[in-house]
Amino acid sequence: MRASWSGTIQFGLVALPIRLYAATREHAVRLHEIHIPDGSRVEHRRFCQAENKEISYEETGRGFAMPDGRMVPLTEEDLSHLPLPTRKTVDVLGFVPGQDIDPISYGKPYYAGPNGPGAERPYALLVEALARTGYVAVAKVALRSRERLALLRPRHGLLVLQTLLWADELRDPGDLAPSAPVTDRELQLAEVLIRELTGIDVEAVHDEYAHALEQLVTAKVSGGELAAEPAESAPVVDLMAALEESVRAAARTRENR
Repeated sequence: MRASWSGTIQFGLVALPIRLYAATREHAVRLHEIHIPDGSRVEHRRFCQAENKEISYEETGRGFAMPDGRMVPLTEEDLSHLPLPTRKTVDVLGFVPGQDIDPISYGKPYYAGPNGPGAERPYALLVEALARTGYVAVAKVALRSRERLALLRPRHGLLVLQTLLWADELRDPGDLAPSAPVTDRELQLAEVLIRELTGIDVEAVHDEYAHALEQLVTAKVSGGELAAEPAESAPVVDLMAALEESVRAAARTRENR
């Protein structure tokens, strides 16, 4: 894999050189924008407002907007001199139990690999120490032109650096939580159903969107009939009856495996 960032994990007086590698690769199906009357592709072009003309990629840069409206151009050379310690350092702020980090704040994961033979022993030490204690390291690091909060956690003998959202980037859900009461019997049945449905092979679950889209496109091109939409589940009228039948169905499925 190609490294996207190199620097040093700094915790206490220990400096651990690492490289970061993208840990995920999404397989999204992309739909293109078209001009509806003739079905042709729509292009997005770079346009200069001051000169009222289209410009090339080579003429495009980045800038910071001042409160008075002025735009301050910033080059890659300028950005490389940011007075930011975390630009080349994963600055470990401390360690906390892994369960204390709410997964809602998880961002993008990276594999962190040791950079050079001298990094292997402190790397192995940190991985093993985190695995034994169940703790994760909370750190700051500058990636992709911005400073991010991150955590370091062990996974299969490797370190994973997982970016985190800042606290003020998490939205307050307001009053979305329901206030309807539930009975003890309903809770007991729900717990039984959860136990009956425990265990799933995540690797055996596949994204069916691409296949459904292919069927739709084939039908459109050939003039055939479009597949019927799946029926929408009806709202539960009798919660107890639905729970009891769900438990029986889950038990039958488990017996037939």
